[in-house]
Amino acid sequence: MDDKLRNKLQDISERHEELGEMLCAPEVVENTARFLAASREHAELRPVAEAFTRFMQAEAGLAEARELLADPDMRELAEDDVTRLQDELTGLESELQRLLLPKDPNDSKNVVLEIRAGTGGEEAALFAADLWRMYSRYAERMGWSMDLMSASEASAGGLREVTGMIRGKNVYANLKFESGVHRVQRVPATESQGRIHTSAATVAIMPEAEEVDVHVSESDIRLDVMRASGAGGQHVNTTDSKVRLTHIPTGIAVECQQEKSQTKNREIAMVLLRSRLLDLEIQKYEAERAAQRKSQVGSGDRSEKVRTYNYPQDRITDHRINLTRHNLGAFMDGDVGDLITALRAYDEAERLRP
Repeated sequence: MDDKLRNKLQDISERHEELGEMLCAPEVVENTARFLAASREHAELRPVAEAFTRFMQAEAGLAEARELLADPDMRELAEDDVTRLQDELTGLESELQRLLLPKDPNDSKNVVLEIRAGTGGEEAALFAADLWRMYSRYAERMGWSMDLMSASEASAGGLREVTGMIRGKNVYANLKFESGVHRVQRVPATESQGRIHTSAATVAIMPEAEEVDVHVSESDIRLDVMRASGAGGQHVNTTDSKVRLTHIPTGIAVECQQEKSQTKNREIAMVLLRSRLLDLEIQKYEAERAAQRKSQVGSGDRSEKVRTYNYPQDRITDHRINLTRHNLGAFMDGDVGDLITALRAYDEAERLRP
């Protein structure tokens, strides 16, 4: 470990210890704002401080084991300890470098999930519905909640477009690499000759943006209200409950008709609009980063084909990291954790590269 990294870790360790003492001080405990701020910082530094403590302990153990190499009676045992501790130190140094990577400020945010059917007609809409169910099942496995915000059904029972909110711990951190074009290869139910068709759907993962994240001036918004259409009960076609908000500077438009109340639909539409504006900034940043490092996971290009679901061969292939796995049935039932873990690990490895 070089001196620069060691000094940085030593400073973090000392700060973690200082914060621990502060949290026991009466003047801090009595000041709610100060106590909460110190608690948050203490919790953020804990993984690094604890890993550095384990590193220092392993380093001290290695020095002792090397001294024992000179003792003929202890040499064989000491050699085993040296090998074990060297491996442990290598692993701990890698872990510390990973822990020091800059955190994505959006990682802890909830997510707006948007799925749109692409090429493939009714089959694409059916695939979009399959993806919606896949993410719903994954959310259940993770203990997250998932709420429908808007949906447009296709005549064959699929979804032309669907938007939902996923709430829980570190949702964006887990799902942010799902954005892009998802392609499916299978025999559609309507295909009489058994031919394999290729269809696609686009997935967008957007961190939920609050007013503190994105300020939207009322003068920049055009509000249109209209009669809701489709399923929805007695209010459909009887009240102007459907809301469309257009952000004039960017041309981004969002709609919502899920609720009977125009006011509630406008609130939901504002959440969507702010999230899309924040997502636009993220895409610009990712595109700039991709220009500097072509092999990273996120490129900011939503037209990029990211994954293929091949039903005849029972396989899923993620094209960004060249990873293929099988058991497509389980995957579509929400068993996607291993692939998401692989994508996150790949991104971390890329960011660790000099």
